[in-house]
Amino acid sequence: MNVAFCAAAAVTLVTTALAITRANAVHALLYFVVSLLGMAVIFFALGAPFAAALEVIVYAGAIVVLFLFVVMMLSLDRAAALRERSWMARSVWVLPAVFVALLGGALARAVFATAGGAVAPQVITPQAVGLRLFTTDLGAVELASMLLLASLVGAFHLGRK
Repeated sequence: MNVAFCAAAAVTLVTTALAITRANAVHALLYFVVSLLGMAVIFFALGAPFAAALEVIVYAGAIVVLFLFVVMMLSLDRAAALRERSWMARSVWVLPAVFVALLGGALARAVFATAGGAVAPQVITPQAVGLRLFTTDLGAVELASMLLLASLVGAFHLGRK
C-alpha cells in the first residue's frame, strides 16, 4: 500500500506542477485531470474508496468539464480553430498517458494488496462522510458553495458579450 501511495503522490506532484506551468489552457487541464486522478488513488490507498470515487466523479469529471467549457467559451475567434487542431496531436497525449499508466499500476497494486488481506484499511462509509459534512464541517461546505457560486457568476460575466 505504501508503494501505491508514494507512486500516486509523486505523479500527483509532477502533474500538478505541469498543470500550473503550462501556457496552453487545454494542456494544463489535461495535466490537472491526471493530478486529480492521482489524488483519487491516494484516497484509495489511504482506505477511503468513497472519497476516491467522489474525487473522480466530482472533480475529474464535473469540475474539469466546467473548466473546459469556460476555455472553449473564451476562445471563440478564428485563430482558436487552428489552435484546437494542435491539441489533438499525439505528442500532447504521450506524457499524460504515461502518468495515467503509472497511476493505474499503483491503483492495481493497492487493490490487490487489499484483496489479498495484506493490509486491512479502515473503510469510510458514505453515511459517515455525509454525517461529517452536514454536522461538523457545515461551515466549510457552505464556504465551498459560495466560492463555486462566485466562480460561476465570474465565468458568466467573462463569457457574455
